[in-house]
Parts: sequence; structure tokens; C-alpha cells
Amino acid sequence: MPVRVFLSSVSSNLEIKKHQQKIEMILSSKKISFECEDVASDEEKKSEMRRLMGNPTALPPQIFNGDVYCGDFDAFEQAVENEELEKFLKL
Repeated sequence: MPVRVFLSSVSSNLEIKKHQQKIEMILSSKKISFECEDVASDEEKKSEMRRLMGNPTALPPQIFNGDVYCGDFDAFEQAVENEELEKFLKL
């Protein structure tokens, strides 16, 4: 299953936008295949993200390997810093 990044194309929060961009940039630079799931354009995607996480109020960005939850931006950033990105992404 591919790495899936649930994000929002419509966000007034600059910090969320920067986090989403950083995730995409790092995954691309490491040549890790991923799909973006836009929760702003599809309410079902947001519901799916929250259901898979078990958190009815979760906000993007959230990262999954297929349907397996990997973590949020903070966990992603920590994995990058610790050079454990593949472990974090369950690859």
C-alpha cells in the first residue's frame, strides 16, 4: 500500500500549510512514493482519516501507510531528525 498524506488544500492556518509542504518536500526528495488525500475537497476523506485514526477531531496533515496510521507532523519530523523515516512510514 502507498504512503498516504491527508492534507487540506484550503487552510487559513499558515503553520499547517508549512507542515504539509515540508512533508511533501521530504517525501519527494527521498523518492518515497505517496498519495495526497485532500480532506477539504472531499468530506469522506476527512471522515476516513478520522475513522482510521480513531480521533473524531483530528486535523491534517496526517500520515498513513495504506490504512495503517503512522503519525502526525510532529512524529514525522521526529522520525526525520532521528533518521528513522522508513521505520515511521512502515516501509
